[in-house]
Amino acid sequence: MKRYVVYKRVSTEEQGRSGLGLAAQDRDIGIFLETYSEEPFEVIGEYIDVQTGKDANRPELQEALRLVQKTGAELLVAKLDRLSRKVSFVATLMDDPKVRLRVASMPSADKFQLHIYAALAEQEREFISIRTKAALAEAKAKGVKLGGLRDKTNNRNAEVQRRARERAERVSEIILPLRRQGFSLRAIADVLNNSGVPTARGGAWQASQVQRTLKRVVDS
Repeated sequence: MKRYVVYKRVSTEEQGRSGLGLAAQDRDIGIFLETYSEEPFEVIGEYIDVQTGKDANRPELQEALRLVQKTGAELLVAKLDRLSRKVSFVATLMDDPKVRLRVASMPSADKFQLHIYAALAEQEREFISIRTKAALAEAKAKGVKLGGLRDKTNNRNAEVQRRARERAERVSEIILPLRRQGFSLRAIADVLNNSGVPTARGGAWQASQVQRTLKRVVDS
């Protein structure tokens, strides 16, 4: 039987609590197991770190690697950058004869291809960082007040959020009574559409939009 140890990583505590990023990793790993894995298979362990990919000292990753080395299972990650953003770390790991690595988003990639991909991704990140610093330096040289631009953006975003809350409060006069009566989100969306109530963008209501509106009312 094919055995896997699944490893996932998110970058911040907020992502870890809210599930942001984890859902996408679960999806990619699920696709790999259903479509590309040998059968039968078994996931014998699952580990999640809430840390930056630049940090090699991740306790859950170390536990995952120990289980892989002990059992001979393959280490399965959704994407290579979930394992590490450093090509040196990825290369060292792939040189370990007791570690077999599989990347769900690159199901057919061998060690050589994964190594090349890691190197190219690292170069791209370095180039983006250099390009960003150069653009900021050029803007500063031209007298652009970078802080002022951020303030304008923040003010604009705050105004958008204020309007969204106000609209949510108006629509809540319809949504909240229906919700209290046990109407589903889909049923409430149908009522709004049948009543000719448009969304903020003038379109039709979906269950997800009803849910976001309810959240805005509760959080405001």
